[in-house]
Amino acid sequence: MNGIFYENTKTTIPRCVQPIHESQPLGYAYETDTHFVHLYGGNKGLNTISVGLTAIEKKQGTLEDWAIRTFGAQNIQPLNLPIGQSIEGVWRPSLLYSEDIQNALNIDMYEQRSAEQALLILLDKLDDIFLYVEPDQNGAQSFGHKSRELLILACTEVENMWVSLFNKTGTPAANGRTFTTQDYVKLLPKLCLGEFQISFKNYNVRKFKPFINWNASHPTQSLSWYDAYNKTKHDRKNFFSCATLENVMDAITANIVMYCAKYGPFYLLSNNTTLSSLINQHFEIELLNSDSSTYYIPKFSFPANTREDLFIFDPHQNGYMVPWDVQPLTI
Repeated sequence: MNGIFYENTKTTIPRCVQPIHESQPLGYAYETDTHFVHLYGGNKGLNTISVGLTAIEKKQGTLEDWAIRTFGAQNIQPLNLPIGQSIEGVWRPSLLYSEDIQNALNIDMYEQRSAEQALLILLDKLDDIFLYVEPDQNGAQSFGHKSRELLILACTEVENMWVSLFNKTGTPAANGRTFTTQDYVKLLPKLCLGEFQISFKNYNVRKFKPFINWNASHPTQSLSWYDAYNKTKHDRKNFFSCATLENVMDAITANIVMYCAKYGPFYLLSNNTTLSSLINQHFEIELLNSDSSTYYIPKFSFPANTREDLFIFDPHQNGYMVPWDVQPLTI
């Protein structure tokens, strides 16, 4: 059973005085044996789906007609995955709570903590460079041994996360020996990497979308920061100048994107840790032009005596959520 998503244009919930559709302009809906179910969602930042704003009503007519009548649904489109289904190792915005994220993505907590430690080291080293070089339009083009060292470290960590996903799926390298960018680029659509945008809060620099230009026809060259890493790593004499601070910043943000794609951003944003403090100090993480059809929508099972009128409640807190049906990642 797949559901639908759409744009909300009105609020008709009884006794609801706030125009919820203005702050939560996206809707996601499906039907159970007895009820229609609607979840509100945002279209800014991380496009959070508000499970605590779930509206249900006894079924009458079609799901699409109910969405139009009750929420003024426009631009109705189908969801890709069945309701209650998720993909191992691929975060999507509907996953907000730690327990849901862990269960829906089948997270290896040791691997996650290791990734957090690696990211913390990268951010500490970047912070150190920022003490000496201002990353404005002039400083961003500076290069040196410290920036080269950090570029290599950051890119090898991105590679480590790529390889971990391939190992999880059991997918062999295309050349039969070692993985290359011809393999890695296959992760781009699977993890929706092109949607992520990272901003440096404290510096007047461009917004970073490290995977936005990645393509299969030129899998190395289309990642300019990764191409710079390859060149300066193997031929420092001729390509030392490729180790710019700007390429380092791209590589660092690529690590943040990979972490968010595998584990979700909320461990970075909401935990009381040194890493979380650094992330919140330096960065803003958001999704741009995100594909709502790929979102995971939680499945609920309601008891026989559930109210039949239209009302809003939080089924997550009431224990009505069905465990996630976790599917393996395929590449």
